[in-house]
Amino acid sequence: MKQEALAYELGEDWNQKKISVLEQKEIIDDPLLEQIAALLKVPVEAIKNFDEEAAINVIGNNYHDNSTSNVNYHCTFNPIDKIIELYEALVKSEKEKVELLQKLLDKQQ
Repeated sequence: MKQEALAYELGEDWNQKKISVLEQKEIIDDPLLEQIAALLKVPVEAIKNFDEEAAINVIGNNYHDNSTSNVNYHCTFNPIDKIIELYEALVKSEKEKVELLQKLLDKQQ
């Protein structure tokens, strides 16, 4: 969630800068932490026990596995072939336009 969105959800006393300052704090009052956890739809304990290094490790390990979050991990086509195919279609379309314009010019002469 972006800082602006969180600030909006927390109320008119909040803004992006205040959220940025809040993120730098080591200790956050429990009532505010509970409110933030509810907005983020995570347990308070997930925020209290958050370990950045562990989170990076989990993300890194999931990036190379067969999880469904990596939609194109097992690509069934060669992306380069698709780019070439699209380029050739574009060139063909441009040639057709040039031919049509040439015919129109020839009719006017």
